[in-house]
Amino acid sequence: MSKLNLAIIFGGKSTEHEISILSAKSILKHLDRSAFNLSVIKIDTAGHWWLIDESNLDEDAAGEPVTLVPGSPKAQLISLKNGSVVETLDVAFPVLHGVFGEDGTIQGYFKMVDLAFVGCDVLAASSCMDKDVTKRLLRDAGINIAPYLMATDNRIPSFEQVESELSIPVFIKPANLGSSVGVYKVKTKAEYDEKIKMALTYDHKVLIEQLIVGKEVECSVLGNEEPKASLPGEIVTNTDFYDFESKYVDSNASKTQIPASITEEQISEVRSVAVKAYQTMGCQGLARVDFFVTVDGEILINEINTLPGFTNISMYPKMWEATGIGYSELLSLLIELAINKHKSDASLNVKAREVK
Repeated sequence: MSKLNLAIIFGGKSTEHEISILSAKSILKHLDRSAFNLSVIKIDTAGHWWLIDESNLDEDAAGEPVTLVPGSPKAQLISLKNGSVVETLDVAFPVLHGVFGEDGTIQGYFKMVDLAFVGCDVLAASSCMDKDVTKRLLRDAGINIAPYLMATDNRIPSFEQVESELSIPVFIKPANLGSSVGVYKVKTKAEYDEKIKMALTYDHKVLIEQLIVGKEVECSVLGNEEPKASLPGEIVTNTDFYDFESKYVDSNASKTQIPASITEEQISEVRSVAVKAYQTMGCQGLARVDFFVTVDGEILINEINTLPGFTNISMYPKMWEATGIGYSELLSLLIELAINKHKSDASLNVKAREVK
């Protein structure tokens, strides 16, 4: 069987640029090299694309400037130096977290150039990226969510309203960021007034969420038409909450436990609700569904990440490893799902043209 031409695309313009680099390093370390011809593309913080050697992931714009265009019959990677075709591609793996990578933006680009890609399509990616939209859709589907209020540049709930409807303390978080960037826990009116303004420098929409006392539990989901859920894992943190420092900087601030220390019945329910939420949002390929399990045993969804971290400490691959799918096998499955999704979409397009 011939090798697939695979593009690993990482970096990007989001605040999670550095986390993307760590994810890309881990993926490249575990990828089955016998199955793929690799093109490694780094998007710098200005949005420029560079074809690089994988030994230079940390270097700034070191490589050949490239772009991606439609080809016949495959998408083509084009050199911006001389306009030549560098490679024809079969599939892309966008290792891009946050805005421009996880919000439907690059997914739309891949669809425009007719390139198979790992992960959710445009609508699911953009809907899950916006935590407000996610919560509304899950709530309409009868799935429990943490109570919240919304703030925008022009409409900020008063501290008194927040205290009345949600109680204090609350969490403030941008609607369209990840990795706990711009997330604050507030207990006083002074903190609230300050942190709301700070959060609104990251996004035009900000969630004000009720504090949920309980366990932070995550579950990995994998698949297209018939998704499966992994054993759930638990985040145990020694800090006030699971912030950016706890995730990526201070290794002693938190630890993970797989499976989560909840009952067998709760594990089963978390897995079932994770799949239901995944299907409700129209996800394909992969997603990580984050939960709260309260002290009373109630299960609430916190958020859904359609392109979760793949670093050496990231929960998505670790939960699948605990469920019986190793990191290398997981990557191959994700790429296979991407190819199958692309073929299915192409078949639908052909049928649509025939009807017309």
